[in-house]
Amino acid sequence: MELIDLSHSIEDGMITYKGLPAPVICDYLSREDSRSRYAPGTEFQIGKIEMVSNTGTYLDCPFHRYAEGKDLSQIQLEKLAELEGVLIDAENHLAIDKKFFEGKDLTNKAVIVSTGWSKHWRTDAYFVNHPFLTEEAAHYLVSQKVKLVGIDSHNIDNTQTNARPVHSALLKNEILIVEHMTNLHLLKNKKFIFTAVPPKFVGVGTFPVRAFAKI
Repeated sequence: MELIDLSHSIEDGMITYKGLPAPVICDYLSREDSRSRYAPGTEFQIGKIEMVSNTGTYLDCPFHRYAEGKDLSQIQLEKLAELEGVLIDAENHLAIDKKFFEGKDLTNKAVIVSTGWSKHWRTDAYFVNHPFLTEEAAHYLVSQKVKLVGIDSHNIDNTQTNARPVHSALLKNEILIVEHMTNLHLLKNKKFIFTAVPPKFVGVGTFPVRAFAKI
């Protein structure tokens, strides 16, 4: 068994999505300040994090798109952990349509779309002309009853417009989405089990995950 990390690290000042603020990561209690609270030779650090929920590699659940949809606290672990995965190789393609998914056994699977776009992570190129799924592809994935769709691109939708048909179709049908993944090339030609579990927040529809594959 080998575990493959599919998540980006989150750092202070890092921009995930242009227009959204970067996380602030700092000390709430520094080691130096903690020394006055504990016995000699004992010290602790307590961190403080301020960020929007769309930071790093993150999972979207229905509440992100629909007010009546399930939030993170309502998503069953069975939809997040130990999912049989299918890798879709879509490198060097912009609009990823349903032909990439046809003829594959996708039911109840985590469908992970490898575009190679993560090579642009933390550069200006990451935000422009990124690969995305088409609306037709999204409806096909719904028809196949997949559990989750992941991608290593800036957005699973085309951000050239303000419509989000892929988010709308998948989340309406309680198909979870993981965006901003990385290292997907390491899954090529491999059978793998996929996991991406966020904290159990009430009233939140998106949050960073430590996504990984077991091969």
